[in-house]
Amino acid sequence: MDFDFSGEQNLLRDSVERFCADGYPSLEARQARTREPLGFSEPSWGKLAELGVCGLPFSEEDGGFGGGAVETMIVMEAIGRNLAVEPFFASGVLGSTAIRLGADSAQKARWLPGIVEGSTRLALAQTERQSRYDLHDVATRARRDGSGFVLDGQKSVVLNADSAGLIVVSARVSGERRDPHGIGLFVVPADAPGVTVEAYPTQDGGRAAEVTFAGVAVDGGDVLGDPEGGLPLLVRVAEHGIAALAAEALGSMSALHALTVDYLKTRKQFGVTVGSFQALQHRAVDMLIALEQARSMAIYGAMMVEAGDAAERAAALSAVKVQVNKACRFLGQEAVQLHGGIGMTMEYIGAHHFKRLAMIEYQFGDTPYHLRRVADDGGLIAA
Repeated sequence: MDFDFSGEQNLLRDSVERFCADGYPSLEARQARTREPLGFSEPSWGKLAELGVCGLPFSEEDGGFGGGAVETMIVMEAIGRNLAVEPFFASGVLGSTAIRLGADSAQKARWLPGIVEGSTRLALAQTERQSRYDLHDVATRARRDGSGFVLDGQKSVVLNADSAGLIVVSARVSGERRDPHGIGLFVVPADAPGVTVEAYPTQDGGRAAEVTFAGVAVDGGDVLGDPEGGLPLLVRVAEHGIAALAAEALGSMSALHALTVDYLKTRKQFGVTVGSFQALQHRAVDMLIALEQARSMAIYGAMMVEAGDAAERAAALSAVKVQVNKACRFLGQEAVQLHGGIGMTMEYIGAHHFKRLAMIEYQFGDTPYHLRRVADDGGLIAA
């Protein structure tokens, strides 16, 4: 199979890589951006939007650029390689996928112009304190009120909610807390009466929030699809999130491996570079092997995320998450070991890659969770 990028994809890669390299020339530049009120630079987000990445997921008929999972992979890999903090994952992947797959033509006409130009950012509120990784564990309630709904409940660890204009919220219209049916997806303005956003920085330099909904009125036209059949759509959004995280992890691991090899070539001990020791060379090669395995799985995830068979798609994305999770942990720990004490200092960019990879490992399901998913479905994952 031909895994080479097309001419347009190469142009996109070069543009996003140049944007990230110019915006994040050093750890100090990244830290300055994380200290901004929203955790990133608004002008920088505007420049990223000018590259067209906010319109990538949407078809040309809807005013977008007709990109797909491969284009998203290209952007996310560049973001991971440079540890960029712009909320493309929260808005351009999670929120945009929900709108792309769930909104009708009238809703798209209303929301997409702002989303595509970058003036409207999105957040996905799907996690609750008790739910862990189970998307169907939803205690937030959506009570019918005439032609609309009233939302009550709380969502946890909502990525970049404090910078979002619209929040896509999962809420239960009917059934018990863990029932797979009766769940709807609602698009709520972040400044709607009754919405409270308590934001905080995350360990990896990003932003998240606890979002409370207290008697929030939602119009019937702000529901994505069937108000009691939204779980399949939410699952699709999570699968796109897994594919995007695999690409981001790939970029971060590539940068961390390069940093480690460079360190081995320059650090001297006993009068020679430590990279001349065969045992350390073997460990660097093991890191490269894990990196290339993760690269293959990231490409596989981009290929399978739009597969028509839901069971096949779910097994494939769980396999991707397992392999990438293992690679994140292995490369991160090996990099710290090979760097010695410097690998754990917050003044070194490698430590920040380690922290981001550790967070990716637990987003949208850790390794045991996805191993259980495939085992329950009768699938196989190579150990």
